Amino acid sequence: MLERLKAFWRTVRRLSGDDAYEQYLKHFAEHHADSLAEVQAPLSREAFFKEWQDKKWKGIKRCC
Repeated sequence: MLERLKAFWRTVRRLSGDDAYEQYLKHFAEHHADSLAEVQAPLSREAFFKEWQDKKWKGIKRCC
């Protein structure tokens, strides 16, 4: 029962975007850490969410 509750909570976090930073760190470690370790470190939590919000809301957002 506890495992089902944990799985449900992970799904809720994924759908709401609450785990976006953890997913970013996982992606960075898998795909970019080897080639960019000396050049670029992963973004801080604050910088990540600022960039995420900027991508979401800056620019023209209209249907027509």
